[in-house]
Amino acid sequence: MKTSMKRRFLLVGLTGGIGTGKSTVSRMFRDLGCLIVDADLLAREVVEPGEPAYDKIVAEFGKQILEADGRIDRKKLGALVFADPAKRKRLEEFTHPEIRRRQAGVLAELVTEGFEGLVVFDAALLVETGGAQNTDRLVVVSANEATQLKRLVLRDGISEAEARRKLGSQMPLALKVRQAHHVVDNSGTPEETERQVRHVYQALLADLAALQAGSS
Repeated sequence: MKTSMKRRFLLVGLTGGIGTGKSTVSRMFRDLGCLIVDADLLAREVVEPGEPAYDKIVAEFGKQILEADGRIDRKKLGALVFADPAKRKRLEEFTHPEIRRRQAGVLAELVTEGFEGLVVFDAALLVETGGAQNTDRLVVVSANEATQLKRLVLRDGISEAEARRKLGSQMPLALKVRQAHHVVDNSGTPEETERQVRHVYQALLADLAALQAGSS
């Protein structure tokens, strides 16, 4: 999210569709020196015992979603809300505001520290939640449907029919691609993907230089 304070870093949103290999692309950006803010890590933090979202989630979905130590079992919770859009929306009402607050805190800290690089906010639902509008640049990781399905079957150990259901529950990838400043097609070899990432990285560095020149 953009902060009202003056900053000298470029905020880049990174998103994609299920099975596109967004995490692989995120690691490539990290290896190039980008600072990664991982929305999934923030999501894990906001559901820890003692956090505001924790009590709301347990009150809404019951203690059957808890592990023996009292922490929320994310797999159980995910299975509960996955097939029910109303439950998923309810969960997001509890978690997304907390995730946004944590992200804003991280960015404000970077401003205070005078950070001057590329900050990549890695978030699966960046477009769906409207968060993409608050970034300077949006990078979308794409893959053809056959590749997505194959990866889902292998990663989750599910049938192709189940993989298709999962794919069908997501926002169409084409809608995300339409909003992107840059697209990385991760359907091919790792080398092909890395070549694209390096190309996008150079373009983002040029944008960063322009931002810094304008704020000097």
